[in-house]
Amino acid sequence: MKFEKLKKELMNRNINLSYHRMKILEYLDKNRCHPTVDQIFTDIQKTIPTLSKTTVYNTLKKLVEEDLVRVINIEDNETRYDINTEEHGHFKCETCKTIFDFEIKLESIPNDGLDNFKVFDRHVYFKGICPGCLRV
Repeated sequence: MKFEKLKKELMNRNINLSYHRMKILEYLDKNRCHPTVDQIFTDIQKTIPTLSKTTVYNTLKKLVEEDLVRVINIEDNETRYDINTEEHGHFKCETCKTIFDFEIKLESIPNDGLDNFKVFDRHVYFKGICPGCLRV
């Protein structure tokens, strides 16, 4: 989703387009590296010293509630954010810690044994070593 489309979507949902919210959304659109709250806060605070970590948390919470951003939890102790809400999987390199997107058809994955279950969310995560780190 492009930044202008996201901006329009926020306006359509009557979400206040404060300067800080717009900068966080713009950051996510330009940095599709699945950043953490700390990364977002640290990078944006360089240009907006008045930004608080609470604002980042609250903005991300609202964007997630509105399905404009997705939470990624590959590691138990690390929450990352993905502006790409379309169906896809994630690969985390154990060496450089980068998270890569890859295409996958989640509906093609068998879910035998879940006949009487209601599934709310589906994620596919792989871990390994990326081609860049393998060359080193």
